[in-house]
Amino acid sequence: MSTGLEVAGFMLGAASWLLTGAALGNDYWKVSTYSGSVIVSNRQYENLWHSCAEDSSGVSNCRDFESMLALPGYLQACRALMIIALVLGLISVFISMMGLKCIKIGSASDPTKSKIASTGGVMFILSGFTSITAASWYASRVVQEFYNPLYGGIKFELGVGLYMAWAGASVAILGGALLCCSCRAGFKGSGKGKYYAKSGQGQNIYRGAPTSETGTAKAFV
Repeated sequence: MSTGLEVAGFMLGAASWLLTGAALGNDYWKVSTYSGSVIVSNRQYENLWHSCAEDSSGVSNCRDFESMLALPGYLQACRALMIIALVLGLISVFISMMGLKCIKIGSASDPTKSKIASTGGVMFILSGFTSITAASWYASRVVQEFYNPLYGGIKFELGVGLYMAWAGASVAILGGALLCCSCRAGFKGSGKGKYYAKSGQGQNIYRGAPTSETGTAKAFV
């Protein structure tokens, strides 16, 4: 049972790392809204790295953010959090792989491998919370600007990249939880089937009744 949980948690963790990387490279973190627009000639969308505009013919032009220091503080924080989530996820993949019981690396015992797998699971959970914090922070700013009547700029809606980041974070947390549960199940299962004899109890020795010397002498008379 614990081996199945380990493999399932590892597969979910690896999938979450790939999904988080795809979300970070996705262009559609926020997309310009059509709400209140009578004639729409182009569409704008942005992510953490650049801003793009697409005309009615489908041709898009993208412009990278030139200065990192000129960006808003929340955007710099979201960049850092997503990169940290990717680094933690990559380290978690290698650590949890070394902790799988179905993979033999060195002469590590099962309790040691369970501890290694649980460490990878905790790092997967940290990676998921880091990613979900970045996506939620970015989404909260988009929603705040959308509902602000005094905001004079272009209003945006939530894009596909945010949903991918949320999905990757959720899968990472689930995979990490499965790895931690497998470690707990492994420790419970390792204590079964063991019997320890008490030091005070010895083996029972059965002896026959002693024969008397007179009875033996009579037998030979």
